[in-house]
Amino acid sequence: MDSNKVFSLNFAKIYQLYLQKVEKKGRTAEELDTVILWLTGYDEKGLREQLEQDADLKTFIDHAPQMNPNCSAIRGKVCGVRVEDIEDPMMRKIRYMDKLVDELAKGRPMKRILRNDDK
Repeated sequence: MDSNKVFSLNFAKIYQLYLQKVEKKGRTAEELDTVILWLTGYDEKGLREQLEQDADLKTFIDHAPQMNPNCSAIRGKVCGVRVEDIEDPMMRKIRYMDKLVDELAKGRPMKRILRNDDK
């Protein structure tokens, strides 16, 4: 799928897919929201507004108050591509979100997902 198609995907629909994925693995909507809020800087109200406005992924990311400064610590593969190697900044931010949701669904501890572990 090319970047423009990904950017135009409806965030509310993607959110529902994320929610189904994590709930199937025993995680909660609250945990999903925590991960998304951590990454994007939205508060709960801002996230709900984006969902209600049917924003596309590009708009959701563009309007994010502030991407977390620790998001560059997100590493690994999503759809067979290393997120740290993605050149397009918008696509990299979207894949960061995908990677965090994958980690949540895989049962990783929230402290590790939010890059709070002391190394």
